[in-house]
Amino acid sequence: MTFRNKMMKRLIYTSILLLSAAFAQAQKPNIIFILTDDMGIGDVASYGGKVVPTPYLDKMANEGRRFTQYYSASPICSPSRAGILTGSHPATWNITSYLQTRKGNAECAQVDFLTPKAPSVARELKKAGYHTAHFGKWHMGGGRDVKNAPPISAYGFDEFSSTWESPNPDPLLTSSNWIWAKTDSIKRWNRTGYWVDRTLSFLEKNKGQACFVNLWPDDVHTPWIADEDDQERNPKGAESRPQYEAVLKEYDKQIGRLLEGLKQLGLDQNTLVIFTSDNGALPTFGFRSGNFRGSKLSLYEGGIRMPFIVRYPKQVKSGTVDSVSVLTATDLLQSFCKLAGVTGKTPSTDGVDRSAVLLGTPSAQERTIYWEYGRNQTSFRYPEGRNRSPNLAVREGTWKLLVNCDGTGEELYHLGNDPYETTNVAAQHVQVVSVLKEKVLNWFKRMPSGPDRMVDVSF
Repeated sequence: MTFRNKMMKRLIYTSILLLSAAFAQAQKPNIIFILTDDMGIGDVASYGGKVVPTPYLDKMANEGRRFTQYYSASPICSPSRAGILTGSHPATWNITSYLQTRKGNAECAQVDFLTPKAPSVARELKKAGYHTAHFGKWHMGGGRDVKNAPPISAYGFDEFSSTWESPNPDPLLTSSNWIWAKTDSIKRWNRTGYWVDRTLSFLEKNKGQACFVNLWPDDVHTPWIADEDDQERNPKGAESRPQYEAVLKEYDKQIGRLLEGLKQLGLDQNTLVIFTSDNGALPTFGFRSGNFRGSKLSLYEGGIRMPFIVRYPKQVKSGTVDSVSVLTATDLLQSFCKLAGVTGKTPSTDGVDRSAVLLGTPSAQERTIYWEYGRNQTSFRYPEGRNRSPNLAVREGTWKLLVNCDGTGEELYHLGNDPYETTNVAAQHVQVVSVLKEKVLNWFKRMPSGPDRMVDVSF
C-alpha cells in the first residue's frame, strides 16, 4: 500500500469516527428543566386549577405526561434547589432555609452558599459531552452581603444569567443592589421572556450538540409586578390577586413561546422538557394549593407536592397521566445521567434513577422519603395556623408521618385514603407511628447540625 493510500485510509477512518461521535451526540436528548418559583399545584389548570387559565401549560401536558406524585426536596427555595442540583437531602450540605445575609444564615444554622464540592447534575452531564446553561434564579449562595460565593461556573455551567440572589447577577437585570429597579434594562415583568430567549439562543448556538439547560424563572414569586403601569402604582410590587393573575398569564405565555421556539429550531422531537415548581405557593388565596393542606414553608402536601409535566415527543406518549409513581427532586440527578448516557460511576446521592418512569413506565417503588423544615421557633416561625406543620416528615408507601424533632406532635395520614391530610390517624396506628418515627428521628440525627465553617474554597 502506497503512502498516499495509507493517508487516505487513515483520513476516511478518522472521518467515520468523527461522524459517529457527532451522530451519537445528536441522538442524546436536549434536556430543559423548568423550575417555577413558588407555584402551587392549584395554579395549573390541568391539575384542577380553576381560577387562572394556563392554556400553554395545559398544551404541554396534553402533548406529554403529567405526574401527580412528585415531591420537592423542601418547602422553601434554597434547599429545594440544592436538592435538585446535588441529588441529596439539602441538609446534607447545611442548607435548611432560604440563603440570605450572613447573620440570617447563622441564625438558621446554615452555610452562606452551597459548596462546589457537592455533586452537580450539570457537572455530571458535561462528562457525557453536554453543553450546559443556567438561566434564571440561582439562590444557592451570593447576593446581599455574601461576597465570596463561588461563581455559577464552579458547578459545571458553561453559560448563565441570574438575578440579584446569585454570585453572578446579570447586569441587565440588576442595576441596583436589590431584586429589581426601574433602571433595569430588562424589566421585572419581562424576565421570563428574556430567559426563554437566552435558552433558545443557547440551543441554536449549540445545535448538533446535546444541551442541558436549567430554566429557573423567578415567576411566580411575590411581590408581583404586572407591567410598567403597575410598577408606578406599586413600586415595591404587590401581593394581591390581580397582579398574581396577570403575572401567571404572562408566565404561561412564555412557556408557550419556549415550546414553539423549539419547533422552529427543529429541536422539538428530541428535547426533553420538564416543568415543575420549587415549593408550594404563598399566599395561597385559598386555591393555589389545590385541595391539599399546606403552603410554602409547610411539610403538608401543599408545600411539597408539586405539578410535574414531562414533554418529550420522541419517546413520551402524549396525553398520559402517571398517578402511580412517586418521584422526588433528589431523583433528577441520577435520572438525567441515565438519559444522557453518562458512563462510569456517578456520585452517591439520596435519589435514585427514575428515568424509565420519566419516559412512561410507572413504578410505585416502595422506599422511604424524608423532609425537614423548621430548626427553631424564630427563623422558622411561618406559616401560622392550620398550615404550620411539625418540622419533620417521612413518607413510606401510602403512609406519611409528621413529627417534631423532639418526638412530639405526631400526625399520621394515609395518603391513599386521605391525600388532603384531613384526619390524623396516629392513635389508631400506633405501630406504624412507632416505626416511621424511629426512622425519621434517626435520619434527622445524621444530618449536620450546623454550618461547616472549615470549608473554604478560593476562586
